[in-house]
Amino acid sequence: MKIISMLLIAGLSLVNQATPQLYVCKNVNISMFSKAPIEDIEARSAKGTSVYNAATGELAFKLPIISLKFEKSLMEEHFNDNYMESEKYPLATFNGKIQQNIDVSKDGTYPVTAVGVLNVHGVAQNRTIPGTITVQNGVISLTSEFMVKCVDHQIAIPKLVFHNIAESVRINVSAKYDAYKK
Repeated sequence: MKIISMLLIAGLSLVNQATPQLYVCKNVNISMFSKAPIEDIEARSAKGTSVYNAATGELAFKLPIISLKFEKSLMEEHFNDNYMESEKYPLATFNGKIQQNIDVSKDGTYPVTAVGVLNVHGVAQNRTIPGTITVQNGVISLTSEFMVKCVDHQIAIPKLVFHNIAESVRINVSAKYDAYKK
């Protein structure tokens, strides 16, 4: 009986090793878009990072704010210096948990909801963010689109440029994960 128990434990540990549960993305694509009456503002970065634990649903993202690149350098400078205060608040983060149980061993497209804390400009907000996980030939991808209100994160918009900047910014996220290798 003792030998059977040991074999069962050894077999389960091998199965666990054969099916990775921790996934990482070191080049998350994140874009932001602000539609305003005078000028639309758009920025992109491929320097976000993310970790997804498929066993628990835990999900984390980190984006260096200064990595967002704009079409106009002056726009980028104002964004980092005047609005986001990137030196003082260098990162935007999300730490949460996907509410649905996803079987990452099966191909499919799964609508998901992540509940957690979005921290932007040093202000943490509880958020529920929709997304989609796609599993295809063992590759896990995640996409999401959501809005962020500047006022929710104490990002001040001076009245002088109020017509240039929208009060809400659309965020798009796209990540393709690899199994974590120790």
